[in-house]
Amino acid sequence: MPRPSTKSELIESARTERTALEALLAKLTPDQMTQANMIGEWAIKDMLTHLIEWEQMAVRWYETGVKGDIPAVPSEEYNWGQLPLLNHSIYRKHREECLTDIQESFAASYKRIIKIIEDIPENVLFARRYYPWTRDNTLAAYFISATSSHYRWARKVIRQVVGKA
Repeated sequence: MPRPSTKSELIESARTERTALEALLAKLTPDQMTQANMIGEWAIKDMLTHLIEWEQMAVRWYETGVKGDIPAVPSEEYNWGQLPLLNHSIYRKHREECLTDIQESFAASYKRIIKIIEDIPENVLFARRYYPWTRDNTLAAYFISATSSHYRWARKVIRQVVGKA
């Protein structure tokens, strides 16, 4: 699928990839979802918390930028060269959460990010440098990364590890 270049394509891509991911997850048992060391030290439920956190980071970056502030991207503690450390900190933060709570947060986070994307004017989403913090990127690029691209990656990884189990 080509990279979205309109708001409707961005939303459709996110919905398509999310639907495919949810269909794959629906086939898994709670034991499969919570089995440790499926993806490195992660269980599949940990991958869901990873997706939630990245969706919500993108939302926070946007909401901070709308206020005229410049968000710490990707976070206050980590820079882009430290993504493995950031992702590990996400894992540590959520690893004790129960599957049911994670699944509820997973659904709520998705609804929130899609609603926010729907409310952003297309020219804001696809203008380079619209917000200083996006630098030479579009705001859409951050939302694509946090939604459709991330969902596609998760689906691929889950298919690989479930096939080995």
